[in-house]
Amino acid sequence: MIIVSYDISDDKIRTKFSKFLEKYGHRIQYSVFEIENSRKLLNNIMCEVDNYYSKLFCEADSVYIFNMSASCEIKRYGYAKHEEEDLIFV
Repeated sequence: MIIVSYDISDDKIRTKFSKFLEKYGHRIQYSVFEIENSRKLLNNIMCEVDNYYSKLFCEADSVYIFNMSASCEIKRYGYAKHEEEDLIFV
């Protein structure tokens, strides 16, 4: 999986960036997105950030992109622990 975390001070840019990330994955915290791991998706995201969004960021803004390997262990607590379970509705 790919984890993208951001802290962007400008409301308009932050909203635009979060809508951009919603095309690829889902929000797991207010400023954190989880995205299925794929080299193509990672390249698309990084290319868009490099070519467009990085020009809009101010010195105080930050974006982290974590490319998690299959061997990474993820431990979830609280509401997040239900994301590990497959739900079947009949």
